Amino acid sequence: MKKGTFYGVSVGPGDPELLTGKAVRILRACPVIAAPATGAGRMLALQIAAGAVELEGKTVLPLSFSMTRDRAVRLAEYRAAAEAVSAHLDAGRDVAMVNLGDVSVYATAPRVGKLLAERGYETELVPGVPSFCAAACRLGVSLTEGDAGVHILSGHGNPEEGLDLSGTKVVLKSGRQLPGVLEALAERNLSGRSMLVKNCGLPGEALYPDLSEERPGEDTDYLSLVIVKEAPK
Repeated sequence: MKKGTFYGVSVGPGDPELLTGKAVRILRACPVIAAPATGAGRMLALQIAAGAVELEGKTVLPLSFSMTRDRAVRLAEYRAAAEAVSAHLDAGRDVAMVNLGDVSVYATAPRVGKLLAERGYETELVPGVPSFCAAACRLGVSLTEGDAGVHILSGHGNPEEGLDLSGTKVVLKSGRQLPGVLEALAERNLSGRSMLVKNCGLPGEALYPDLSEERPGEDTDYLSLVIVKEAPK
């Protein structure tokens, strides 16, 4: 029996209309949809995909991933996910794993896909709209001007260090680290050139086009993104 193929499918930041035609086609064709699930059982990427594709009749495979920084725990979770997916691939069923934003940016699907590829399965990653591109469009700004570069920083690390780089800075998944990021921006006199988008394309979306005038409250969601523009020359 021919084994199934694993697809890591980007579903964009939140708006189902941002799924690509290829993503929609693959989701429609795959009988199994794997979806990252929180400890509370929420599967946001699956909800976004369901807004663009009819998923009734498909097998939904929840995959548990924690937010821990413990590399050993994360690797164990990736291996468990690959094991769960491989059971369907061995039965000849194609599996599409939905992933928020784009699969090439701080994504889980490529980690699972790599483990499956090492076992000899066919895998493919399907690109999509990155959250920072969608957020910039919602704010009505360009991320790049002239020869300025763009730096993508993770809110899980130490993004404050990257704020001193030239060019535009994007801080993804700020969440609990946001108060520290906002303070670092104020210390560097960058608040007036900083913007924030919360829950881009999702219910509860909020835009803050100038953080020197308005800042979000303490209940800022994990899906919060900061854009710091370079000063005009």
